[in-house]
Amino acid sequence: MTMGVASSANVESSDIGNDVKVAVLMGGVSRERDVSLASGRFVAQALREATVEVVTSDIGPDNPGILEDDGIDVFFIALHGRFGEDGRLQQILGSRGLVYTGSGPEASRLAFDKMATKKVFTNSGVVTPVAVEFTPDIPKSDIRRRLDDLGGRYVIKPIREGSTIGVSIVDDAGLAMEAAHNCYDEFGDCMIEQYIAGRELTVSILGNTPLPIIEVRPKGGFYDYDAKYIADDTEYLFDTVDSDKLAEDIQKSAVACFNALGCRHFGRVDFILGNDGAAYALEVNTIPGLTSHSLLPKAAAKVGLSMSDLCVRIVKLALAGRRAEHPVNPAMGDTG
Repeated sequence: MTMGVASSANVESSDIGNDVKVAVLMGGVSRERDVSLASGRFVAQALREATVEVVTSDIGPDNPGILEDDGIDVFFIALHGRFGEDGRLQQILGSRGLVYTGSGPEASRLAFDKMATKKVFTNSGVVTPVAVEFTPDIPKSDIRRRLDDLGGRYVIKPIREGSTIGVSIVDDAGLAMEAAHNCYDEFGDCMIEQYIAGRELTVSILGNTPLPIIEVRPKGGFYDYDAKYIADDTEYLFDTVDSDKLAEDIQKSAVACFNALGCRHFGRVDFILGNDGAAYALEVNTIPGLTSHSLLPKAAAKVGLSMSDLCVRIVKLALAGRRAEHPVNPAMGDTG
């Protein structure tokens, strides 16, 4: 069941104007650089197929030259991880008055910080697994005592990474402490999260509308980096939530998560549907993958949106936001 998603019959994939030029920002400096390059290539190709003029740029903090090009109308951010997804690039673009796709700097910063996200979820009444932050400054005895309330299985995650990088699952509190220490040494601040037994679901958001729920079933049982981007045996299944009411509730929860963080244009919300019947929100991805393995394009295709339709729709959302901020005076025309 899907709530009010337009099919491709209602999408004019090339009506953003022949004079609109889009720069796809890709690559970057994070551990997800290779995925970002793949996403950027897919986005660029999709826009070109819709007859949109496109340039691509492998951008980083030390080479932002493309942002000086005043011929660019929209910057399509296809960077994942640090710099691209943590709000820093968005802050730069916004400070220059440039039009870009995706969430703004504050929403991006919140969503990229898993502990900050959990606080927002909890304050908004969204169910999420309990987690304990791990840093060397917190007494180990305090952390260990709190772990006793989380059950006997734990998920260790870097607080500010994506694509399941650095994530591990252990069955013992002592091992969880050890894994968290190792995680901290490599990635910085990390957390130990309550393990929820259940099924992994994801809901993509386009505009402010949820796309169909996808259940992810990796063959190895853990949806890690390899299962996401390399393996060909991961299953992506639709219509596996038997109850229409439950499916609709999960979609509504996804939109609530998206809005609670202040996100815009597009994103993806990940859940565990617990064996207890509750849907636990894990995180919001403000720039989800846009590769051949990625979930947002699969969900869009389910409702008849091609990759070109999807990317053009995102560009249109960015342009519409710009027009809302700077409305045209009919008597004066668009003075830019």
